[in-house]
Amino acid sequence: MKKLYLMRHGETLFNQLGKIQGASDSPLTEAGIKQAEIAKEYFEVNNIRLDAYYSSTQERASDTLEIIIGNKEYQRLKGLKEWDFGIFEGEKEYLNPKRPEGETSYGDSFVPYGGESSKEVQRRMNATLTNIMEQEDGNVLAVSHGGAMYLFIQKWLPYEEVVKIKFSNCCILEFSYDNRNFEFIQAINHKY
Repeated sequence: MKKLYLMRHGETLFNQLGKIQGASDSPLTEAGIKQAEIAKEYFEVNNIRLDAYYSSTQERASDTLEIIIGNKEYQRLKGLKEWDFGIFEGEKEYLNPKRPEGETSYGDSFVPYGGESSKEVQRRMNATLTNIMEQEDGNVLAVSHGGAMYLFIQKWLPYEEVVKIKFSNCCILEFSYDNRNFEFIQAINHKY
């Protein structure tokens, strides 16, 4: 049985400052580094053997992964990047638009401002993760981002279940994978 461990990066400076961080990047904080170390410990303590490693091309994700795996080889993929919020990037989070009625996220709200739609992000994440799982065997760790993960899981889990999940920094979403289908197993949120 193939498994995917889809993990969010550690806390960043923009997370700490309450800034919108999608396509833009900021460094991990000391807390973010500690969160990644705790996630590393989770895999070790639970004897979870990881067979392949992937990361978003964004530094906050690759830095998180490198803390967990050390100098092992991994692939960075643009398909795992965070949602592009267009000109909202780097602004305060309170400036985010209101969720459109009937949507489970921001929908197309960022498209007029040079960003991506929720459907674009979901398709990108699903295609990338499916391609990864089709070419790998065993357990895969992929480090991505909160918004992108939130949209990906909505493809595979009813929204009523998705809203119960906490997407904290370094949370891990565990899925089994078979025949191009992901089945959600659990969300792991560590105590810091």
